[in-house]
Amino acid sequence: MGPKKRMTLKSKAGSKVGDTKSILPAAASVPHLIRNSLGVSPTFDGRSGLPPPPDLRATLLAAWRTNNRVTVSLVQHVPSVLWDIAVPGAPQRTIRSILAHFHNARCWWVKMLGREHGITLPIRVNHRRVARRELVAALKRSGAGIEALLELGLASEGQVPPSKGYVWRNLSLDVGHVLTYFVAHEAHHRGQVVMVARQTGHRLPRAITDGLWQWKTHAPRVPR
Repeated sequence: MGPKKRMTLKSKAGSKVGDTKSILPAAASVPHLIRNSLGVSPTFDGRSGLPPPPDLRATLLAAWRTNNRVTVSLVQHVPSVLWDIAVPGAPQRTIRSILAHFHNARCWWVKMLGREHGITLPIRVNHRRVARRELVAALKRSGAGIEALLELGLASEGQVPPSKGYVWRNLSLDVGHVLTYFVAHEAHHRGQVVMVARQTGHRLPRAITDGLWQWKTHAPRVPR
């Protein structure tokens, strides 16, 4: 019996297994003609051909400045007669102490994450006696301290460097998480001030509550 003929398996489409020429289009031999699902031609070294990712450093810092501006604006405009109103169910706390907490919490974080790396530690304020003007000035200093923390992380491959003072360990130290935490914390307490004023029969003027959503300094106010 003569030598057996070598059998070749075929795919359901009829092309030979391993026969790439019959599977790939003719353009496959020319890399710059291949198109992926986005319609973007890959380059010869295998890269996608997409432009480099945007540098978001300026955007992240600008987002923090917007948050700081909104917080400062609330402190500037809460009527003086409301500052010593007690929080329902927690009479030891007042609107004044909540407003002071914005700054003192920032100080705590700068101390924990930044002092070891040379960031200037803002001085805390007295949450029972701080006056409006003093607090506004303090918030500008602590706002700069938080911005310095973010800049530290951006200069360290997107991660705030570890420090011995960071003992809480419940916050990921990539810049995105750090910024999100600070903004969420202050948004929570801004809402708390609005709620306490309403609960105690001193609903804040519409201009103040609308200002909490005035995220562009020169944008027209949109009714909600």
